[in-house]
Amino acid sequence: MHTDNYCVIMSGGVGSRFWPYSRESRPKQFLDIFATGRTLLQMTYDRFSKVIPKENFVVVTNAIYRDLVLEQLPELTPGQILLEPMRRNTAPCIGWATYHIQAKNPNANILVTPADHLILQEDAFDVAIERSLEYVRTHPKLVTLGVRPSRPETGYGYIQFTDTEEEHFVKVKTFTEKPNLEMAKVFYESGEFLWNSGMFAWNVRTILDAFHQHLPSLTSLLDEVQGAYATDKEQESVSAIFPQCPNISIDYAVLEKADNVMVLPVDFGWADLGTWGSLYDLKRNDTGENVALHTEALFYEATGNIVSCDAEAGKQLVVVQGIDDCIVAQSKGVLLICKRSEEQRIKEFMGDASIRFEKQFD
Repeated sequence: MHTDNYCVIMSGGVGSRFWPYSRESRPKQFLDIFATGRTLLQMTYDRFSKVIPKENFVVVTNAIYRDLVLEQLPELTPGQILLEPMRRNTAPCIGWATYHIQAKNPNANILVTPADHLILQEDAFDVAIERSLEYVRTHPKLVTLGVRPSRPETGYGYIQFTDTEEEHFVKVKTFTEKPNLEMAKVFYESGEFLWNSGMFAWNVRTILDAFHQHLPSLTSLLDEVQGAYATDKEQESVSAIFPQCPNISIDYAVLEKADNVMVLPVDFGWADLGTWGSLYDLKRNDTGENVALHTEALFYEATGNIVSCDAEAGKQLVVVQGIDDCIVAQSKGVLLICKRSEEQRIKEFMGDASIRFEKQFD
């Protein structure tokens, strides 16, 4: 393994769109979604550990999840876990991790990944990751992995690419946030767009240059504690300035503005497990029009449903009759029944439950 290669795992989200299965106290990245014995965070670590030395992993998470990360990734030391005192989106998360890694290795090549992805074709994934690391080692480019779309999906962001190609990588033209269905169909049929996977690769110098150029409001803060990175003063020093960091994504802050962004088109069976709908689409191919997770289920005059029960509650049976296209999810005292088409409201439901029942069910 190349000792200059690092991996940043972003693992601080609450996963509110997976409520009630995902909770503030234990978000989806810490759950064994597929009953394989490994959580999404552990599966992410396993995937990248083929090319990244264990000492070169950095996990950025919320301060309240420190013990969960150490429990699930005993291979890491406490110094490899950066604890955000509050959620400030992906740009501050990645910025802090970049300064931390630079202090340890100014020649580092960095992979950045969320902790909630599923990859079905591991061999093709390994090729893409190794190709990306080698490319950014020798080219001052910001690389994103773009997934070839298989349908007009409204739940993902899109990347439009040009015809300028360089060693398998194509220059990015535009980024587009989640489109409506009509626009998603246009994107899909044009053949000029890829899904934005949220996985990135770059050399530490290249991304720092981009941060300083496009997001000085962040780098001016991170520069204030320059001497603290990779020391026992880092956590305290960064926590003091972190609330002042801009609340903005890496896409908006840097990638949409930079002129050196390249995309690697990939096809390795990728899914972003961000919603019940994404899980339904993934599993439907195996089980027909209804999907049951962690439970036994009987369906009568019912199609298009996903049913899930908390595996910790023991084996259960769910009988569904006369409803279509619904989410039926039970976990830790909460039963959710809603239309799949309305799943964007789950965050609203979780918030209302938290307020009305004084955080008993968040």
